[in-house]
Amino acid sequence: MPIPKKPGETVRRARKLRREMSPAEVKLWCELRSRPGGLKFRKQHPAGRYVLDFYCAAARLAIEVDGAFHDRGDAPAWDAERDAWLRQFGVATLRIPASKLYADLDSVLVAIVVAATARLPLHHPAAPGGPPPQAELGED
Repeated sequence: MPIPKKPGETVRRARKLRREMSPAEVKLWCELRSRPGGLKFRKQHPAGRYVLDFYCAAARLAIEVDGAFHDRGDAPAWDAERDAWLRQFGVATLRIPASKLYADLDSVLVAIVVAATARLPLHHPAAPGGPPPQAELGED
């Protein structure tokens, strides 16, 4: 897989990959675009010199659909390098074999939502204008 050398090259490659998604990626994207579990996903998201198949920014979770190619040659080393680079930025990678996606899409979606939800922050942003005064909460 070629490594982008110039600024903007990764974005151009991501745009190209969005138009040329694999059948397994298209199948998963048809489900992820409906925001399962209330989560927003991006497809073919540029990250440094890499392009992630799918990315949930709120959960800092990359989802990779792995076909048979990912088990051959230097692909496992490339995947490990990319996963390690992403971990430096707090991004976890969930790898899904394409065969599992075709065999049981529902369980794959559940696994994605569970993994993403587990990584969501535990706190919520303050309400607009801040929290209500204690007197309104009935507290002393």
